[in-house]
Amino acid sequence: MNTIAPNLDGKHLRIGIVQARFTNEIGSEMLKVCCRTLQELGVADENITVATVPGALEIPIALMNLASSEKFDALIAIGVVIRGETYHFELVSNESGAGVSRVALDYNIPIANAVLTTENDAQAIERIEEKASDAAKVAVECANLVNLLLEEQFEDEE
Repeated sequence: MNTIAPNLDGKHLRIGIVQARFTNEIGSEMLKVCCRTLQELGVADENITVATVPGALEIPIALMNLASSEKFDALIAIGVVIRGETYHFELVSNESGAGVSRVALDYNIPIANAVLTTENDAQAIERIEEKASDAAKVAVECANLVNLLLEEQFEDEE
């Protein structure tokens, strides 16, 4: 049996991040944590590109454009959706998540989804550090995995 070990070396990776500005205080803090973790994993600052969008529903279109540029090994979605008094929470949460997944599959690029969906600000604040750090690790690990699998695929074809 062949087992591919997780690889968290981000030294040669290019990472794109899309951050929703709605609930910007929390999202901005998540962005800081995510970028710090990427740098700790070896991703060079000049290899991190950040784009911001108004809200979570706009994240997928920005991700799609970053993915279509073919300049990135992985992408990260950062945002915060907090339940209000209307059905809008479910709509935004579901559509944003579906859009992120669709871009990943349509463009064959790993996307770490760090869009928090919480009942209140306190829950979101409590999850900043872990969710943002995890997103960076997921992006690096999955980028390395996909790159390795693509290399092996092309080697098999030769």
